[in-house]
Amino acid sequence: MNRNHLALFHIVAQAGSISRGAEAARVSQPAVSKQIAELEDELGVRLLERQHRGCRLTEAGSILAEYASHWRTVEKEAERAIAEYRGLKRGRLAVGASLTIGGHVLPETIAEFRRRFPEIELQLEIANTPNIQQALINGSIELGLTEGPMENDELESTVFFQDELVAVAAPGHPLLKRKDVRVRDLCREPFIQREEGSGTRAVVEQALRRRGLKIKPFLSLASPEAIKNMVALGLGITVVSRLIVELELQKGLLKIIPVKDLAIQRPLHLQRVRDRSQSPAAAKFLEVLKMWESRHGAKGEDRR
Repeated sequence: MNRNHLALFHIVAQAGSISRGAEAARVSQPAVSKQIAELEDELGVRLLERQHRGCRLTEAGSILAEYASHWRTVEKEAERAIAEYRGLKRGRLAVGASLTIGGHVLPETIAEFRRRFPEIELQLEIANTPNIQQALINGSIELGLTEGPMENDELESTVFFQDELVAVAAPGHPLLKRKDVRVRDLCREPFIQREEGSGTRAVVEQALRRRGLKIKPFLSLASPEAIKNMVALGLGITVVSRLIVELELQKGLLKIIPVKDLAIQRPLHLQRVRDRSQSPAAAKFLEVLKMWESRHGAKGEDRR
């Protein structure tokens, strides 16, 4: 059924005559008559009975007029819903992030986004880099923020922040008293590190391999919070993102070990499925994330 024919029929049915319908639709009367006739031919029924003053709906016309009215209501609701979606008055955004980003970058970003766009429903999935990449490909999330490198041709990646990894220990640790600590010295210490698949672990291991070194952790954990707590208790040392230990450093619960030959800057990646369209909510979320990067990037240049 031709949409324009149905729209004109709806206008004529409401107006009660072809001439008044043509005036309301701003179309010539012959053109309206022609399109109504085409609609009747298409349906195989008479819809209007022409009278001296106007027209009257046939029984078939009354049936179609009711459906046309419902259709027009649905059309208006659909137009309004799309306008609200475009204007961020409704919608949903699913974001995935690896642990460090999810715990220490996104809370501030989400709070600001929520303040600006309270009608948008947000979903945050926190997992390691491979799981976030798989969720992107599956379509369960639209944006992925990861610490690990991208190794998937289906995804495109950009760097949104340069993170700093630091070696930390509990106050009073012997290495904190030395001025000539080397990476090799770290490898001799009891080491606590992240689980297999962690972006942080991958970056640390890669940095050590370039020096021909490796660590033998006595404990691997999937929780950055648990790692920080155990290091603070003096059970070992670790290398973590400075983002996750800022509070502990301020309170004096942890101290940075001054390692002369260790400087690890790692890019934090924004990942998306290649050539997949971006929702208005995702575009605004990235604007807010850029604001976070601007505020924290300046501090990242001098953190020692």
